[in-house]
Amino acid sequence: MSMRTKVLVSALALAAIAIPVVSEAREIIVDVAPPPPRVEVVPAPRVGYVWAPGYWRWTGHKHVWVNGTWVHERHGWHYAPHTWVERDGRWHYEEGGWRR
Repeated sequence: MSMRTKVLVSALALAAIAIPVVSEAREIIVDVAPPPPRVEVVPAPRVGYVWAPGYWRWTGHKHVWVNGTWVHERHGWHYAPHTWVERDGRWHYEEGGWRR
């Protein structure tokens, strides 16, 4: 193996160690209620995909709509949509994604 290849392999190994394997969900709590969900026209079903509905994302100062999309199906899992829940007069963001 050439020296250049050894350096490249070493650099890739270090990069793999530096990248976190599990991302931590941020807790988002705001005083501003999200607008009502938008009505989306869901396209015809696609084999091997599940519809992830749109949701209101918080940008730090306002809610912005994110359109729904198809996501690859995961057997043995179900898709939970992104949601906002009111608790004690404040709005808590609950990140959607795959759940067992």
